[in-house]
Amino acid sequence: MSTCGAPVGGVALADADAGNQAVIQGTVTRDGQPLASAYARLLSASDDFVGEVVTGPEGTFRFFAADGDWKVRVLASKGFTGEFAVTAEVGKVIDIQVQA
Repeated sequence: MSTCGAPVGGVALADADAGNQAVIQGTVTRDGQPLASAYARLLSASDDFVGEVVTGPEGTFRFFAADGDWKVRVLASKGFTGEFAVTAEVGKVIDIQVQA
């Protein structure tokens, strides 16, 4: 059970169509298998917290963001923390593959 209040993720990434939005999404895996219950946090370029989701059974997460520079911080079991700088742009999908 999550104590941070983040909703469980598990979006179908194949369905991503940015349209008129900027999409930041990814998949968290460990040993080649999807990793559920990892946390993906969206932070502004100045490290301000924006949002958080929990990966579902497919290990996936997705954020809709404004144009500009962002950070995605992934926290997973066994002490894993990874941070990824991305630049979002309306009409584009940024895809992050995380090996935890």
